Amino acid sequence: MKLQVEGLSFAYGAHEVLRDVTFSARDGQLLSVLGPNGVGKSTLFRCVLGLLEGYGGTISIDGTDTRPLSAREIAHRIAYIPQTHYPAFNYSVFDMVLMGTTHSMGAFAAPGAKQRRAAETALRRMEILHLAERSYMRLSGGEQQMVLIARALAQESPILLMDEPTASLDYGNQHRVLRCVRRLAHEDGYTVVLSTHNPQHALSYADAILALHAGTVLAAGTPQEVLTEGMLRTLYGEEVRLVETPHGAAVLPLPDDGGGAI
Repeated sequence: MKLQVEGLSFAYGAHEVLRDVTFSARDGQLLSVLGPNGVGKSTLFRCVLGLLEGYGGTISIDGTDTRPLSAREIAHRIAYIPQTHYPAFNYSVFDMVLMGTTHSMGAFAAPGAKQRRAAETALRRMEILHLAERSYMRLSGGEQQMVLIARALAQESPILLMDEPTASLDYGNQHRVLRCVRRLAHEDGYTVVLSTHNPQHALSYADAILALHAGTVLAAGTPQEVLTEGMLRTLYGEEVRLVETPHGAAVLPLPDDGGGAI
């Protein structure tokens, strides 16, 4: 399923946050929205999810304008994975994932066999079915993020919107989650749009990159096209070097004196 954003602009009062943002993402693709904190990544996602009104431009899914769609109709198309989530109650992992199916039920309906099968399938896909009866709050950060992704899969929506899903994780769990996300795009055919402030993550895992700077598109294209030393200098205000390694390109910061890569 194709997500298309054209000429998107948004302002909080007189403060312009997004200006003329255009991009598309297709099924089987992992698109990384790259930029430092405060450039409008989360606002962009809130517009796509229909949580903000009054934006300029258009957002469409397979050619259908999302503006008139209800929250339930958008939920059938897009699932959202936050950075972290702390529920008010001590839910089990299975119950957390089961919450992803609520858009498919009536207002006062209880989950039935169909919803429970969807939750179990999602847990199996994420290889965390063994955690089903565990307390969500007692899991590690990496395990919690896997549960949040499973909850999105249980929603059975073809587009996954992920807002900095590795921001609060340690190094090992960051890469475990990113490998999983890439498999969901390449093996299962999801359209994945993932925001990050880490250029190495975008370089290593994304099929395409949208670089945002001051609310506008600085560059868009493949990682090789977008991630240049000059672009990264503009985006982050730091000198870096891109070097080739046996395992692919790497982004290396320079010391203050500019004397070479760390």
